[in-house]
Amino acid sequence: MERNEQLHEEAEEALDQINKKTGRNMPQAIATGAALVILILACLLISIDVFVGLVVVFMVLALWELRVDFATVGLHIPVIMLWICSAFTLFATYYSPYHLITMSLSVIISIILVAIAASAKISVGNRLSLAVASKLSSTDAGARLESSFNHEGGEQHHSRLSHVAVSVLTVLYIPLLASCIIIPLTFNGHPVAHAIMLVFLPALSDTGGLFAGAWLGKHKLSPRISPKKSVEGLIGSMLFAMAGAFAVFACTYDAAAWATRWWVPIVAGILIGAVGTFGDLCASMLKRDIGIKDMGHLLKGHGGVMDRVDSILMSAPFTCALLWVTGL
Repeated sequence: MERNEQLHEEAEEALDQINKKTGRNMPQAIATGAALVILILACLLISIDVFVGLVVVFMVLALWELRVDFATVGLHIPVIMLWICSAFTLFATYYSPYHLITMSLSVIISIILVAIAASAKISVGNRLSLAVASKLSSTDAGARLESSFNHEGGEQHHSRLSHVAVSVLTVLYIPLLASCIIIPLTFNGHPVAHAIMLVFLPALSDTGGLFAGAWLGKHKLSPRISPKKSVEGLIGSMLFAMAGAFAVFACTYDAAAWATRWWVPIVAGILIGAVGTFGDLCASMLKRDIGIKDMGHLLKGHGGVMDRVDSILMSAPFTCALLWVTGL
């Protein structure tokens, strides 16, 4: 009995050490990750159209998280207009026969409409106020003190131009980058393989960086922005993404493609590892600037939707361009 209790205590201590090194609740993170993998694979098996719908749903949730995050520092983004424009942009990009032209026009129109809506600064209901209050109550005081919006004057008031600027940034961050997840589903006849590369390789890269950084990390990559990021973690991200790219390549393409484009998985791994890490750092910088720890709390063990998709969004244009240029 005492032996079992001792083993239980040692297991708990080991788990606590792992959680501290990774900065996550690992059992929750693994369970949530497994559920997301099953959900995405199920959508891909049912239909690519269903997968596109899933992307739209995740972007809608991400926009709400950004709405709450920006509101904690007094910045307003017109979330309803952003929802409409994002959904229209993603669906139109996929279903239009002129994918790139439709994407470009949709993003331009979205910027105009969102900028107009942001200048109006209209709020409906009190759901946002409740979400902001909940967010602030659960935010670490130290993080708030480090925020560039931390002033003694209390509530912050910003010019209309500030609201418009952050709203336009949101259009470029969400619907534009998410469109680069949609575009590869429409060319070269490998939508499932392309979807797996776009979504799972950045996630695999994050996993590689997490474990390599936790166990081998000695040299800090950017201690001011993200103290847990390390050079060893970056290398682990690249290697894991590279291994995943080789696996997808082996299951999708024939010997002729291997003979002439064997180097593509190597380039893909380096690109996704580097750009995905840069995306994580950008998100960390944004969170640090606002004064929050996580973008949201919808995904247990991961934080919010934006905490999960930041590297996917940032990697998408580069993966899309690589697949397009190489004819894969």
